[in-house]
Amino acid sequence: MTLITTTEDLDAFCRSLAGVDYITVDTEFLREKTYWPQLCLVQVGGPNGAVAIDPLAEGIDLAPLFRVMVDPAILKVFHAARQDVEIFWHLSGQIPHPLFDTQVAAMVCGFGESVGYETLVTKLAGARIDKSSRFTDWSHRPLTERQLTYALSDVIHLRPAYEKLKRRLVRSGRAHWLEEEMAVLTDPATYQTDPDSSWLRLKVRTNKPRFMAVLKELAAWREREAQRRDLPRSRVLRDEALLEIAAHAPTSVDDLARTRGMGRGFAEGRQGAEVLACVQKGLDLPDSELPRVEPREEPPPGLQPIVELLRVLLKMKCEENNVASKLIASAADLEAIAADDAAEVPAMQGWRRELFGEDALALKHGRIGLAVLDRRVRIVPAGNGEGS
Repeated sequence: MTLITTTEDLDAFCRSLAGVDYITVDTEFLREKTYWPQLCLVQVGGPNGAVAIDPLAEGIDLAPLFRVMVDPAILKVFHAARQDVEIFWHLSGQIPHPLFDTQVAAMVCGFGESVGYETLVTKLAGARIDKSSRFTDWSHRPLTERQLTYALSDVIHLRPAYEKLKRRLVRSGRAHWLEEEMAVLTDPATYQTDPDSSWLRLKVRTNKPRFMAVLKELAAWREREAQRRDLPRSRVLRDEALLEIAAHAPTSVDDLARTRGMGRGFAEGRQGAEVLACVQKGLDLPDSELPRVEPREEPPPGLQPIVELLRVLLKMKCEENNVASKLIASAADLEAIAADDAAEVPAMQGWRRELFGEDALALKHGRIGLAVLDRRVRIVPAGNGEGS
């Protein structure tokens, strides 16, 4: 039962998982031509072997698999889980849980920033992955033996990798460090796209409120249109065209047709009419309701050296504790801490504050210093700060 193509076989396999502590899960999907990821294969590894489930098989019902994905007694182990979880959320309306992401666990255990699957299983499971099927067309049928072997290896080698990561987490007392990251991955809000906020992802060179109002309406329309037609955003309207329309705010078919990147066929059709309606709605919005984007403030004089000092401390603490710095604080977090002792950033909360945040404040206020001792950066006491 390496490849499951019927609901009956899928149900039998899912029933066989009753009582197992965990399963490893991976998916193969395509997204180049669609808005929503097109699920092409699901691989599941259990204690008695691994199977591939064909969601494109005629008549197959994935309900038994969806039930396993939300069984609270079975831990679901993924590597770089976000896109896989999004697929299950979109298809079933439920988030797989409980969840364990080996990429996040690897960052906690000192394997660096966003470690790849091949690197991780090579180091932990001694496996060598055949990469020849990595860029295959997973929607094409029938699948070859080479494709299935490659796909199943993703969940087979993940089992020993997970086991070793779990033991490292227990030995180090860091298992709870993953809780916050897993809470983000299992939050439905992580995978919900609000069309009315989609304009914020666009890179613009102006923050004029009226331009922003038109752009917001256009971006929301494009997002809904892409979702409705299941097309990539760029296939509905490219970013450049969206920005061009917002900048010139055409109010007639002729004006829209003359806009760079547009054509008369588009302007005279249904989509052209809807685009013009969006433009008009943005133009008619009262001044009091116009969206505003505050320009990013330049850091005050003297702040950047503090940020750089905190960056050195962060790197030192992460090397010392064998944890990826990405998991502790971002560049924006360091700027926030440099500017404000009460900055509301993850680095100033929970275990991150214990590991880095408290020392960051102590360094900032001169209660500790940094020195190079034995060719390594070390924390040293300081007596000239306000806290001395």
